[in-house]
Amino acid sequence: MVNKVEICGVNTSKLPVLTAAEMRQLFQEMQAGDPSARSKLINGNLRLVLSVIQRFTNRGEFVDDLFQVGCIGLIKAIDNFDLGQNVKFSTYAVPMIIGEIRRYLRDNNPIRVSRSLRDVAYKALQIRDNLANRFSREPSVSEIAQELNIPREEIVFALDSIQEPISLFEPIYHDGDPIFVMDQVSDERNADANWLEDIAIRDAIRKLNEREKLILTLRFFEGKTQMEVAEEIGISQAQVSRLEKAALSHMRKYI
Repeated sequence: MVNKVEICGVNTSKLPVLTAAEMRQLFQEMQAGDPSARSKLINGNLRLVLSVIQRFTNRGEFVDDLFQVGCIGLIKAIDNFDLGQNVKFSTYAVPMIIGEIRRYLRDNNPIRVSRSLRDVAYKALQIRDNLANRFSREPSVSEIAQELNIPREEIVFALDSIQEPISLFEPIYHDGDPIFVMDQVSDERNADANWLEDIAIRDAIRKLNEREKLILTLRFFEGKTQMEVAEEIGISQAQVSRLEKAALSHMRKYI
């Protein structure tokens, strides 16, 4: 879909391209109060949005939605760009467009995260970028936590909460036969010891009488309380408790 000509009603094959001189002239006119110059700057930089959204085409999001969100980032960049900083507009705008799209993806994450936790994560990411520029290296979590005056554990928890979920069938290696994420995840429930223990438990249950089997099934396989079991089979809770203990004791002889 990213290669289609029209996105959100915009014919991408006919988007204008502005020279550096035209960009500077339009910024000067916009900052002097000309609204038409702002519109020309937006239209003249839509190709920048197109180039950015291609990084996010594997997220399953509609390209039209990503394009619209990217345009918001572009407009923010245009409105806040400072000609006096001697920086190319694209250098300034691309991180803002990416940030806007990432914020959109996080807010629409299928795993719901509280607003306060997301706010902590966004602040931590902003501080991380600031510290990276200041120190010319990647800051540690402890440095970010100190800057925000928040416990280190809370920073780690907040950053983990906004990570994109990964499918168990996401390929991590492909050379003939692909290797998926699920191939790298162990399953302790299917360990040999658990399998043998399950066989032993089922064998021991067969040694019980029908009432004992029913009580243990309702209690431990269907998760019912002793009171619910008592009501279902028509005896008192005290009787259920006594029969349950006797059945478990009887089973231990065979496990």
